[in-house]
Amino acid sequence: MSKRAKVNGGRLEFIPPQIPTPVERLPEDEGWVHEANLDGYRTQLIINNGAVRLYSKNGRDWTTKYWPIALAVDLPCRTAILDGEVIVPGEQGAPDCPALEAAIWNEPSRLVFVAFDILHLDGRDLASLPLLQRKHALWQLIEPGLGKIQYSEHFQGSALAIFRTGGKMGLEGIISKRADSRYRSGPSETWLKAKYFEEADF
Repeated sequence: MSKRAKVNGGRLEFIPPQIPTPVERLPEDEGWVHEANLDGYRTQLIINNGAVRLYSKNGRDWTTKYWPIALAVDLPCRTAILDGEVIVPGEQGAPDCPALEAAIWNEPSRLVFVAFDILHLDGRDLASLPLLQRKHALWQLIEPGLGKIQYSEHFQGSALAIFRTGGKMGLEGIISKRADSRYRSGPSETWLKAKYFEEADF
């Protein structure tokens, strides 16, 4: 079900996230875009007129755990809801998954929020827009760079070629999304997730 942003007392509320369906084979037909599966902690970042909150995928307020990210938010908007993952970047560029939990408790300055979707912006509900339109709005909001708030690139073309490249980079897997799909909370067949395994099996 598509969820509209709810406002409670002037504050935007958490929206349950869209969950990709695990698959063994990625789609090879047209109409899909592909993103790296960062294998971090799924996080929703909400901006309300300068106030920033970060929520876990279950809707728990983790702002105090992610305080360096909250302090770093300086985006040109009044209100927004961003969907993404909190990661710890590794030396080779791929997320350092084993270091994530330790960093939350001992080195929170290493944490980075990587946004891959936007559901609300300055009073406009964006969840009903096609994915590529939402990605464009997100890209315009987040200046690509290496700060605490980063943009998750997407790729179009052969899923197998992207799968091979990501495997060499040490990424966890690939998430394929329908380019024309709306954002719908809960399990979704318009978002598909495949982990890396032997190429012969692919």
